[in-house]
Amino acid sequence: MANQHITFDAELLRRYDRPGPRYTSYPTAPQFSADFGEAQLREAVQASNEEPIPRRLSLYVHVPFCFSPCFYCGCNRIITRDKARGDAYLARLHREVALMAPLFDRDREVIQLHFGGGTPNFLTPGQLTDFVDALRAQFRFASSRDRDISIEIDPRFCDPNWMPALADAGFTRASLGVQDFDPKVQEAVNRIQSVEETQAIVEASRKAGLRSVNIDLIYGLPGQNLEGFGKTLDIVTGIRPDRLAVYSYAHMPHLFKAQKQIKDELLLTGEEKLALLQLAVEKLTAAGYIYVGMDHFALPDDDLAQAQARGGLHRNFMGYTTHANSDLIGLGVSAISHIGNTFSQNPRDLPAWEVAIDTGKLPVFRGMKLDEDDELRADLIQALMCQGEIPITALERRYGIRFNDYFADALQQLQPLAADDLVRILPGKIEATSHGRLLLRNIAMCFDRYLTPPAADAKPRFSRAI
Repeated sequence: MANQHITFDAELLRRYDRPGPRYTSYPTAPQFSADFGEAQLREAVQASNEEPIPRRLSLYVHVPFCFSPCFYCGCNRIITRDKARGDAYLARLHREVALMAPLFDRDREVIQLHFGGGTPNFLTPGQLTDFVDALRAQFRFASSRDRDISIEIDPRFCDPNWMPALADAGFTRASLGVQDFDPKVQEAVNRIQSVEETQAIVEASRKAGLRSVNIDLIYGLPGQNLEGFGKTLDIVTGIRPDRLAVYSYAHMPHLFKAQKQIKDELLLTGEEKLALLQLAVEKLTAAGYIYVGMDHFALPDDDLAQAQARGGLHRNFMGYTTHANSDLIGLGVSAISHIGNTFSQNPRDLPAWEVAIDTGKLPVFRGMKLDEDDELRADLIQALMCQGEIPITALERRYGIRFNDYFADALQQLQPLAADDLVRILPGKIEATSHGRLLLRNIAMCFDRYLTPPAADAKPRFSRAI
């Protein structure tokens, strides 16, 4: 595994701060096509069942509803306070499970279940428990200790008394949105959230026996400054979650309408964002957190850090996970599945997803089947994003290629990065240096055959590296 140490070089980061994919998949979602539909998904599931060693299963459930809009948000969500919409949505989720689950052999264990959103705690503990029970009835859940059932929580709308019920339902991990505790920043992004209500959920999670708690922060939000963000980091390291995600705010109002509510004069310059990132890296590493990669930090004894140390870290649409070599089944509006060598996505708008479910169809609106080149590059990028290195010898053996010949163009693109000491090209492997650890996506972009320079007047499709 590549060196986990980070060297913060502002000049280098400034130079490489350009738009690019986050590589939660390769190929990335813009490459998905409407030519891939229900029939192709059924074929993919059947082929995955017939593999000599059946993969385990990961389930992702998307709950799109939020009680109020956060102006920075780029997630697929629906703003409502009508709790009845949760009942209607769950009824259709049950039907989607009934359509999907019988396609998979019963000997395939579910090792991971994650509820994302939106705001999954829009649903009550009773509703969540009932749905988990329904999933248990349709799928065979693993009984091993590394089974992971997790949920994203908005502490503003969660009662600490809910956590024992979630623990009883089998939940092992909670991820709490915070972003920033500075009152001015909270006002600018329409998310007023106190330290006390956040801390209450963390303490209740631990008391109930959840194995891990994550907190999400964002740097680059309107009105942020070093003093205010520094206080937030001090508060959060005092709470000491097992994991932290520190995301870069991507201001793309042409894609996310809520961001149009943000006042331009409050937006930060690139220099200001860089300073906030440097502060986060310094404070979190000083507090004992390991930089896992791509915005994620973990305490050394957390499952995420342990998985990386043994080479078992994986990255997918849920972010970093400890469960490599599992097929991902996405349930709910906009959810993405990764079955075998295919990706498929449910409709991103709720009415289209509802129509598919109501007519008894698997709700697929686009996807793709990977060819061998896609699979090779996906393996390469996965290794880079998770372990910080490209295992040349292993890839040559696995795919029967001569790496230097096959990737001659990519290696040419990599030369300036090597000259800037972002990567080190060694016999048998390429590794990110301490300078390159914050720029893994820039390294991956050299190996992305679908990436083309955008037109001069085109709006960016991807967020910036920093």
